[in-house]
Amino acid sequence: MILLTFNITNIEAEAKSGVQITDEERLKIIEDNTKAILRILDIHDIKASFFVEISLTGKLQNLIKAISSKGHEIAFYNQNSNPEEIEIAKKNIQDLLEKQIRGIRQKDVKVPQENLKMLEFNYVSNIDNANILFPFKRLKRDTEITEEDGLSIVPESISPYSQLPYNDFVFQILPMKYYQNMVLETLQNEEFVLIYLNVWQFTDFKKYRFDIPFYRSLFSGKKMEDKLDALLKFINEKELAVSRMKDYIF
Repeated sequence: MILLTFNITNIEAEAKSGVQITDEERLKIIEDNTKAILRILDIHDIKASFFVEISLTGKLQNLIKAISSKGHEIAFYNQNSNPEEIEIAKKNIQDLLEKQIRGIRQKDVKVPQENLKMLEFNYVSNIDNANILFPFKRLKRDTEITEEDGLSIVPESISPYSQLPYNDFVFQILPMKYYQNMVLETLQNEEFVLIYLNVWQFTDFKKYRFDIPFYRSLFSGKKMEDKLDALLKFINEKELAVSRMKDYIF
């Protein structure tokens, strides 16, 4: 099973010297990138899970409704929110969609699992930092879903052969043929492959001049759209199963 997921977060980088990018422009970039992803998913009739950063949920309600209306899962991404802020956002989005928010993803700041259970989340999908050296830092990890404190804990996936993780940076930098072979090899040994990408990776950094490391701008923008399109075409050609996170876990 392939679990295809996208993180909707703000681009944390500042603009380059002499350039100004307003908060409104940042939101528009998120919306435009997400709509491009949705178009590609529609073409290939594949459903995914979108993890929306909690501080953005009030500002992106129309986008959230559009994602949900196309049959994709809405989950939360916690950047630095406390339990009270998470609870308010969860209630508001559940009221908006008339659907339960079941999943949450965290990276640097992690709310204790007992708090997440009290907030009636069903699963946690935590991720690590992904930079140019990241793939070489951890060569082994658990790849099975476990139950802790009444929550399903979904680990990041890692290729058993190349030992590369399926994080956003690896997808962006690897040749697609190599990535496709990595997926097939992993599915021969593991029950699922969890893939996650960041919506900001689909930004045209020649148009929007953010001050980001050179390796993060490589193969971004339209090239990321092309890579996603190639991956989804490959998935359908090989008749590989794809699931939203909440469906797979429950």
